[in-house]
Amino acid sequence: MVSGMERIPEEISRTFREQKKVIGGCGPPLADIVKMLQAITSLQPTFICIDALDECVGVQRFRVLDSLKQILEKSRRTRIFVTGRPHILAEIKKRLAGQVKNLCVGPSKDDITTYLRSRLSEDETPDAMDGSLEADILERIPENISQMCVGAMILRIPPHTIR
Repeated sequence: MVSGMERIPEEISRTFREQKKVIGGCGPPLADIVKMLQAITSLQPTFICIDALDECVGVQRFRVLDSLKQILEKSRRTRIFVTGRPHILAEIKKRLAGQVKNLCVGPSKDDITTYLRSRLSEDETPDAMDGSLEADILERIPENISQMCVGAMILRIPPHTIR
C-alpha cells in the first residue's frame, strides 16, 4: 500500500525505524499496524480483501475483525471484502455492527458436477472405479458442497456516507 504513495507518512517511517532497533527484528505490534493502515487509508480510497477468514484461529479472527473496525472508523473511503464460510457471519456482524452486507456466493451443482467429471476423466487408474461409484460421487459431492455455500461479506461504512 505504501509503495504507491507519493510520500510515506511520517508515523509509518517512524514506526519502521523504531522496529529496526528491536532485538530479533520482529515486526510492529498489531496496534501500530492498525495505526499505519489508518494513516494510509485516510489519505486515499482503499480496498482491502481478506480471503478465507473462517480459516483464521478464533482468537486471531477477533483481533483481525476488531482491527478492521478501527480502520473503518477512521477511514470513510475504505471498503473491505471478506470471504469465509457462513458460520462466521454472526461473529462478523457482532464485531462490525451496522457495517456488514452479506452476499452468499458458491458454485452451482452443475459447476461442481462439470469439475468432477473433468477430474474423473483424468484418473490414471480408471479400472479402480466402477460406474456405480462414479455415479455416487457425481450425486453426493455436488449436493453436499452446494449446501455448504461459501459466504462473502462486504464490510463497509453505513450507506448514507457512500457516494
